[in-house]
Amino acid sequence: MIADSEMPTRLRDRSVVLFDFDGTLADTGGAVMRTARAVLRARGIEPTDADLRKLLGPPLVSGFERAFGVTHDTALSLTQEYRELFDKTVTPSDFPPIDDVPFLLGRLTLAGRRMSIATSRKESGARSMVDQLGWTDRFECVMGLNEPVRLTKADSIRDALEYMGVDAADVVMVGDRLNDIEGAHACGVPCIGVYTGAAQPGEHDAADVSCGSMLEVARVLGVA
Repeated sequence: MIADSEMPTRLRDRSVVLFDFDGTLADTGGAVMRTARAVLRARGIEPTDADLRKLLGPPLVSGFERAFGVTHDTALSLTQEYRELFDKTVTPSDFPPIDDVPFLLGRLTLAGRRMSIATSRKESGARSMVDQLGWTDRFECVMGLNEPVRLTKADSIRDALEYMGVDAADVVMVGDRLNDIEGAHACGVPCIGVYTGAAQPGEHDAADVSCGSMLEVARVLGVA
């Protein structure tokens, strides 16, 4: 599934790897969909699985707006209710690591590559989940949404680069959805699209490299 025979070679020289969190490092899809279904049903909205999958990846506010046609104010309210319920009910067993992620992180650490997370999840929640997975020491920073300073994936990537003191030329992004690819490219960073189940057919066409698993990502990054 790896595309572009030259790009993987170039990416091996990048000293910094940024990761998306949801669907890239951790399998949060079930917990996200279950929580969103509960808050929507409380509003009298009966969501389909297809609609709920549209929430996997982009910021929740825009996800609720696009998937369910609600107003911005309603999307803000739904997002707040979602976050409160998620924090109360979701445990680490609900967001296990994606297959071969521990292997990849270990190999990157051994290779001396620097790593951080840039996510569309609210930053405080992302930090808590990373800590619960025992990964805090793996990443130099966890940058997530932090209204009103940081509102998009591109904002999270930009601030991660600034925090680490690196240029886009040193960095590669790994993500599972189109918003990861678009956010990385907005910051001048190439992106590896990894298919873990949520992306739609053709969604990774804009990625610099497309992979079917984290083992393929490890090969592209030169650590397997």
